[in-house]
Amino acid sequence: MEFAFKITIVVLGYIAVTIIGARFIKAILRRYEREIGISGLTGAGMVIGIIERVLVLSFVLVSQYTAITIIFAAKSIARFNDLKDRKTAEYYLIGTLISITFATIIGIIIRAVLNGAVI
Repeated sequence: MEFAFKITIVVLGYIAVTIIGARFIKAILRRYEREIGISGLTGAGMVIGIIERVLVLSFVLVSQYTAITIIFAAKSIARFNDLKDRKTAEYYLIGTLISITFATIIGIIIRAVLNGAVI
């Protein structure tokens, strides 16, 4: 498989988890935003989500699936006090799990393509 093709596939994967992933997850979470009354920095959640998906995709591409737990733990520690409210906790879990799942699936697809399993 040509090197340029491999690079293109990986770059497309990162575009998918950043741009498409952000829009996809925002569309899903939009229905819950009114119920929880989002606070914090404007747009920070989206930036955190993008960084999260880039890290997850990177970990999948280098076969470090267990490292994904570090992301989840770090986010949980940072939001510990917020998670005492059930609605906020559920919103956080929905967003985080969709984000991690989305990036993991993209990573698995990329690995399959790069290994010749899917073309």
